[in-house]
Amino acid sequence: MIKKRFSELSSDYRVENNIAIHKTATLEKGVTIKGSVIISENCFIGANAYLRGPIFMAKSVKVGPGVEIKQSLIFENTALAHFNYIGNSVIGKNINFEAGSICANHYNEREDKTIYVKHNGVVINTRSKKFGALIGDNTKIGANAVLSPGTILARKSTVKRLELVEQIK
Repeated sequence: MIKKRFSELSSDYRVENNIAIHKTATLEKGVTIKGSVIISENCFIGANAYLRGPIFMAKSVKVGPGVEIKQSLIFENTALAHFNYIGNSVIGKNINFEAGSICANHYNEREDKTIYVKHNGVVINTRSKKFGALIGDNTKIGANAVLSPGTILARKSTVKRLELVEQIK
């Protein structure tokens, strides 16, 4: 999807080494970008953020200082406060992550590292050992909350501060 998107970008993007940054985007000092990354209109990337592609950021995404994002899609008007980790996830529109929130993408503590998701009561094998979260539009994630690998949140969900979301134990 990201490779295809590169061919559709307007001349308002500066493209170099598979990194496309819109002319209206702001990147503060110390941002590190690796892999294929598209940063769209009016995005803000805070100091010392670490982006490991492939990553797509839609319009007006705000990434705070010290945030790490790995292989994810992040849609319009989403805000990731400082010191968040987003791994292998699809993040909808108008999502707000308070500081220190984590979308974990790997089970360190399990013998079997395969990630399963639960959708409509059915457990599905992702056949992957790296899979974060699928987050519906207009969701709020509280400070220092942790979304376990394979978390699916419906639209307008709220995760409280310090909450652990573990849909499959």
